[in-house]
Amino acid sequence: METGSPRGTGTTGDEAAEPVWTGLPPGLLRMRRLLLVVWLGLIALALGLLLGLLAGPGWAAFALLPLALMAWGWVLLGRNWRSWRYAERADDLLISRGVLWREETVVPYGRMQLVEVTSGPVERHFGLASVQLHTAAAATDATIPGLDPAEAERLRDRLTELGEARSAGL
Repeated sequence: METGSPRGTGTTGDEAAEPVWTGLPPGLLRMRRLLLVVWLGLIALALGLLLGLLAGPGWAAFALLPLALMAWGWVLLGRNWRSWRYAERADDLLISRGVLWREETVVPYGRMQLVEVTSGPVERHFGLASVQLHTAAAATDATIPGLDPAEAERLRDRLTELGEARSAGL
């Protein structure tokens, strides 16, 4: 999903163009929301049963609190998912995220030491993978979560190729 497009300013260089942003696929949002519903649903059920059996049926109403938290989390997960995006530019990779506190990470291709694709069991079940970028400075390590595995591998190969080309010129 592309959320931006190059802006014509009369010049032909890449520096004059806005980056083309790519958002995360909806599979990541589905996975996170399903995990939210499963975990908070189980907590609400267990809390309702325990309070109902041990303290009485009136106290079982406190089991509605995890359900309220679930509704709030559902909305927050959507906002967080929409905030994630990345853009490949000529000399670096931009990663932007955050709703209240926006964070934009710029990773120069020549500074990348390792690009890896990871996928845990839950991610694999949903057909997702993450790309993790490692640089010499630990503070600039960056991750792009929830990508389609083919896109993650394409991005890894492209970033590795660009990183090797840029570091060879140093």
